[in-house]
Amino acid sequence: MIIGAPKEIKAQENRIGLLPAQAHQLIRQGHQILLEAGAGAGAGFPDELYAQEGVTILPKHEDVFFQSDMIVKVKEPLPEEYGLLREGQILFTYLHLAANRALTDALLQSKVTGIAYETVEVNRRHPLLEPMSEIAGRMSVLVGGFYLGKHYGGKGVLLGGVPGVLPGKVVVIGGGTAGVNAARMAMGLGADITILDVDLERMRFLDITLQTAHTLFSTEAHILDILPDADLIIGAVLVPGAKAPKLVTREMLKAMKPGSVFVDIAIDQGGCSETSRATTHQDPIYVEEGVIHYCVTNMPSAYARTATEALTNVTFRYIELLANHGVIGAFKQDTQLLSGLNTYQGRLTHRAVAQTHELEFLNAIGLLSSAA
Repeated sequence: MIIGAPKEIKAQENRIGLLPAQAHQLIRQGHQILLEAGAGAGAGFPDELYAQEGVTILPKHEDVFFQSDMIVKVKEPLPEEYGLLREGQILFTYLHLAANRALTDALLQSKVTGIAYETVEVNRRHPLLEPMSEIAGRMSVLVGGFYLGKHYGGKGVLLGGVPGVLPGKVVVIGGGTAGVNAARMAMGLGADITILDVDLERMRFLDITLQTAHTLFSTEAHILDILPDADLIIGAVLVPGAKAPKLVTREMLKAMKPGSVFVDIAIDQGGCSETSRATTHQDPIYVEEGVIHYCVTNMPSAYARTATEALTNVTFRYIELLANHGVIGAFKQDTQLLSGLNTYQGRLTHRAVAQTHELEFLNAIGLLSSAA
C-alpha cells in the first residue's frame, strides 16, 4: 500500500501522524511511504530522518494525496483539502464530524473511507483519543493559570496560593480522561478542585484517587451554584462522536467574577458552553461576559513532540493493520476498529454523527457480512 503523510495546514498545527521508525517498519513490510517535505519538522522530525529510512519526500501537498492509498493525518481536512480526497482512499485521522457538517458532506461526496481516531472504542475506552485528552487536560491548567494573570486581564489569582492566602478555585466539568488529568495538574499546584460528573461510579473512583479534590453531581443547579466562586473553569465533557452538550450557559457566566478563565477542551466537538467558539494558538483567547475564554481546537500541538509520540504510540498498530490487510481485512482482524469508521462509500457509518446531522445511517457491521 502507498501511505501518505501530508503536512498539516491548520494554523500552528505541528504534529505528524507517522514517526520515522514507524515508516521504516512499514517499508520493511513492502509498503511505500510518501512524506510531504517539512511535514515532521514542527515536531522535531526533519525530512532527513525519514529519508534515511527510505521514505519518498514529495514537495507538493496535493501530490501526497493524489498518489496515496491511505492518508495518515492528525487533524481533520480543511476546506482546501476536500477536493484532494477520492473514492476508495482511506483517511485515518481525527475527524470530529459531529461539529462540522461541511466536512461531513465533503467526505460523503468524495466517498472516502473516513476512520476517526476519536471514535475507536475498545472496552468502553477511546485509546486513540486518550493521549491527546491527557495532554489537553494537563495543559488546560497551565494555560488557565497563565491567563489568570492580571497582565492578560485575569483576576490576578495564583492557583496554588501562598502561605496565608487561599488557593485559587478550579472547577472541572467532566471526570473523564481530560478532566482527571486537569484535576491532577491542578492538585499538584495546590489549587482547590471540584470535579462535576454524572457517573456515580466514576465519582467514587475520583474520590478515592484524588483525595484532595471534591466531587459534585453535575446538574444545572449545581453548576450555577459553584461557578460564581470559581477562578478557572475547565470544560472536559465528552459524548463520543457526538456534539458536546452546552452545559454552561451565558447566564451562568454572567454570575462569575470578571477576569475568571474558561478553558473549553471540548471545543473540537463544538464546545460545552453557549459562548464557546473555536480559536487558534495564534489568537487563543477572547472575552465574553467578562470571562476569558480559551478555546483552541488543537491544544496538544503546543507540545508537538510529546503529542506526536504519544499519538503514534497508539495509532501505529491500526495503521499497520490497515496497510497489511486493507479496510475490510483490518475490520475482520480487529472488529473494534469498526467503531472508528465514520464514512464509507458515500454513507455515514457512525450513529451519533448521523443523528447530529439528521442523515441516513449505515450500520458498519453489515460491511463484514456483505464482504464475507
